[in-house]
Amino acid sequence: MAAREQIEQLEVAIGHSIIGQREVIRRLIIGLLANGNLLVEGLPGLAKTRAIKSLAKNLEADFSRIQFTPDLLPADVTGTDMLYRDEHKSEFRFHPGPIFANIVLADEINRAPAKVQSALLEAMEERQVTVAGKTHKMPPLFMVMATQNPIEQEGTYPLPEAQMDRFLMHVLMTYPPVKDEVSVIELVRGEEIAAAGASATGPTAMPAEPATGSTVIPQQAVFDARREIAAIHVSDAMGRYMADLVEASRHPANYSDELARWIEIGASPRGSIALDKCGRTNAWLEGRDYVDPQDIHAVIHDCLRHRLGLSFEAQGEGISTDRVIDQLLEQVALP
Repeated sequence: MAAREQIEQLEVAIGHSIIGQREVIRRLIIGLLANGNLLVEGLPGLAKTRAIKSLAKNLEADFSRIQFTPDLLPADVTGTDMLYRDEHKSEFRFHPGPIFANIVLADEINRAPAKVQSALLEAMEERQVTVAGKTHKMPPLFMVMATQNPIEQEGTYPLPEAQMDRFLMHVLMTYPPVKDEVSVIELVRGEEIAAAGASATGPTAMPAEPATGSTVIPQQAVFDARREIAAIHVSDAMGRYMADLVEASRHPANYSDELARWIEIGASPRGSIALDKCGRTNAWLEGRDYVDPQDIHAVIHDCLRHRLGLSFEAQGEGISTDRVIDQLLEQVALP
């Protein structure tokens, strides 16, 4: 089976358990194929944790969850050397932490202090962890999805800009439409009925047949997809368009007075790289072998919203980062 067909199966399978969040599911797939990390922000109960669990369940991958709390230590994330003794000798051996998995859920990452948050930096960027002077490599398939709640500020620690910039995309989750929420209620009710039925039959009962379309997608499909995405054509004009969008965020006064008032800090070169990676991935998912402006427009908000620093004046006026990005798209000429 072709890589695209398997990835489409994965996206459909996630959609069976995550209803009303189609855009978020697509962003999860883009992050996975683009070999990046995601920061997902949304109000409680919007299925942030359920989404990443569903991705891991339908993919041949090891899953690990780290519940961030104020008393967490860096070693609780990365692991530590432990002393092992037997009759003949004593030695220190590295005991890997929960970061050593294919898909890692950093739940409520802003509840841990900066020292613990920084423990993720090397793993996210370099795909390795250094403990006691020794480097330990992450698995070839590795992805961190961190979640945070935007409304709770007491007892939280805002992520430093250096760590924010290491996330490929900053994804926002919103409330589902009413029609989809009815389907959510029915889905959860069905799961409760199935769980109650399984409990009633006892441990000697025969296991239930797997649901249609529940085939686990092998990791090789992701690696094959990445090879095909690497071959997606990006014209010189499209490359310049991506660079111009990022450049406009750094020198907004050259484009409009509003942008000059709103933007204090522009996007880093990681913003341009993210646009290129995610744009090519979106083109591949849409079945094209080249990138066009609609691919960039599809991912630019997720790629830049955490890389722009808004001025005090913009924050006072209630200007959102997404509105600023919309203005950038209006001011920068299409290729």
